[in-house]
Amino acid sequence: MSKTEFDIVIIGGGPGGYVAAIRGAQLGLNIAVVEAAHLGGICLNWGCIPTKALLRSSEINHLLHHLGEFGFAADNIRFDLDKVVKRSRKVAGQLSSGVAHLLKKNKVTVFDGFGKLADKDGARRKVEVSKDGKPVATLTAPHVILATGARARVLPGLEPDGKLIWSYREAMVPTELPKRLMVIGSGAIGVEFASFYRNMGAEVTLVEVLDRILPVEDEEISALAHKAFLKQGMTILTGAKIGAVRKNGDSVTVPVEAGGKSQEITVDRVISAVGIVGNVENLGLDGTAIAVDRTHIKVDPYCRTGEPGIYAIGDIAGPPWLAHKASHEGVLCVEAIAGHTIHPIDPTNIPGCTYCRPQIASVGLTEARAKDAGHKVRVGRFPFIGNGKAIAAGEPEGMVKTVFDATTGELLGAHMIGAEVTEMIQGYVIARTSELTEAELKETVFPHPTISETMHEAVLAAYDGALHI
Repeated sequence: MSKTEFDIVIIGGGPGGYVAAIRGAQLGLNIAVVEAAHLGGICLNWGCIPTKALLRSSEINHLLHHLGEFGFAADNIRFDLDKVVKRSRKVAGQLSSGVAHLLKKNKVTVFDGFGKLADKDGARRKVEVSKDGKPVATLTAPHVILATGARARVLPGLEPDGKLIWSYREAMVPTELPKRLMVIGSGAIGVEFASFYRNMGAEVTLVEVLDRILPVEDEEISALAHKAFLKQGMTILTGAKIGAVRKNGDSVTVPVEAGGKSQEITVDRVISAVGIVGNVENLGLDGTAIAVDRTHIKVDPYCRTGEPGIYAIGDIAGPPWLAHKASHEGVLCVEAIAGHTIHPIDPTNIPGCTYCRPQIASVGLTEARAKDAGHKVRVGRFPFIGNGKAIAAGEPEGMVKTVFDATTGELLGAHMIGAEVTEMIQGYVIARTSELTEAELKETVFPHPTISETMHEAVLAAYDGALHI
């Protein structure tokens, strides 16, 4: 740990920071990572990975209660919530240890502490590392990558208290299942928690301030998700305004105004999922040319900030707030530092996935945004009910939607809802990245029987050639 001079110092060991470190080491650079909490960041420890473990458990619970549809019967179906949570934490712990192993294997030096930009030392930048307020080390490098991520946004009156009002952290480690739950915010995080708790048997009310749930998704996909959640027994309130909450011992009363109706809803717990803010505080940005806009650092297409030698990647660099975006930016950033020729990332080629039931995935422009951008479009739709594998698997609920430029045949966007669409969306991502048109996609052979055939049919449908509907 006596080594303090590096080619790159990375502040933050999440999916952006640790991937950047590994790639930098592969390129022969001396890399240091400074991490204040857990390697793998929020994604691996308190986000993407443990929530998927929870959702998997909830899907199994749902299937167990529908065994009759597949010719099976079981009595006294029950679950142990403590074991469900422990499995989720074990998965996160295993992968966090895996990140530590990968960094060690690649000879990346890891400093346990909080990193902060300090003075310049000639062409090098100092980074001060502290732990519990005490100095640990002073590092220097010509290049520093900020990868400190983001945290949950907190609204006045909805501050998480660890008991009645939860953030994502408390929602992932419940000691008991709330009978009645309100989720405020219907983005990916809110919808996933709503889906988990509903599948486990809780009464769920989903509240959204905008006029529809999943507002970043295509309107048709949002509408289908809304319909599916209602069918599952959720209560959904859109265009809603929240009043001052009242805590009543072991419950919370929330005044809600929606659809011209005012009501007070009493629940056992409230999950606040109203967005995120970048971790830009105490990074030593004062006195630098680094610009911050609404808690996010402004960067150019190569992840460079306004301060020479300082870069920012991942959630701290703005939307979309996705782990795979952070990892890709990390690789792009260190390859540029190493002098490689790189291609800046196109945000419209970054897929988005929501792991609720049914799953949702998308890439590119929605139909509305494509039209707003001036495109004349051709739209294709194909429902899962027309797909043999989906019916055989007992998953007939879903749809694939494609949006093409009517003049050039460019695939402008693809939007999916249904079983396993988070695994299938990558086919359309490759198509967009490779700049394929409808001609190549129509000629692509899809295996039968697979749910992926819906992707082919949605392309054919955009050109009046769908075969199975």
